[in-house]
Amino acid sequence: MADLRTEEEQIEAIKRWWKKNGSSLMLGVALALAIVFGWQAWQNHQANQKAQAAADFGLLVQQAATASSDEDRESVSYLANKVREDHSGTAYAVYAMLIQANQQMMAHNDPAAAAESLQWALDQTDSGSALSLIVRSRLARAQYGAGDYDAALATVRGASDPGEFAGLLAELEGDILVARGDTSGAEEAYRRASEIGGDSIGILRQKLASLGVGGDA
Repeated sequence: MADLRTEEEQIEAIKRWWKKNGSSLMLGVALALAIVFGWQAWQNHQANQKAQAAADFGLLVQQAATASSDEDRESVSYLANKVREDHSGTAYAVYAMLIQANQQMMAHNDPAAAAESLQWALDQTDSGSALSLIVRSRLARAQYGAGDYDAALATVRGASDPGEFAGLLAELEGDILVARGDTSGAEEAYRRASEIGGDSIGILRQKLASLGVGGDA
């Protein structure tokens, strides 16, 4: 009987514990399950978003590669903006704007529109990354082409760590300064670019010569 009472007492103790703590325990279990399944759902959503972004960008690349008419180019513009709007937090959106800007420059001869696309792309990139420097150089060229020399110069000089793009940006700075009539500033930029070296030494010598400066870059 002692064992039975002990067992009954244990059962009663369990019942009392469950009555007191059961709700909290179930709530904790429910929250834990919600976190686990919520995390899995979020991961699945992210995977689906990445897959969709890749598919949309692939369609854009295919359309851009075969565009030959105004209607084709309108489709390219539509698809580029769709990638930008639907996948703005991805590198696909940045690349989509590079494609868009290239079309705006080459097909439509509209550097101002290209500058708008590239400015958006630059704002989405990490400062100092190779991608940001590519976008920055193209943005400066678009601004230069649009005649917005002050903006182009600010874009070129805004590269905090140009790395292997230093020569290209210095040469571009020289071109902009020439357009602004700053011959001495252009000479300094061209000489800086020539000191860095690269494949454009011959071109830099020609540019220095066009300024009436000895071509000993």
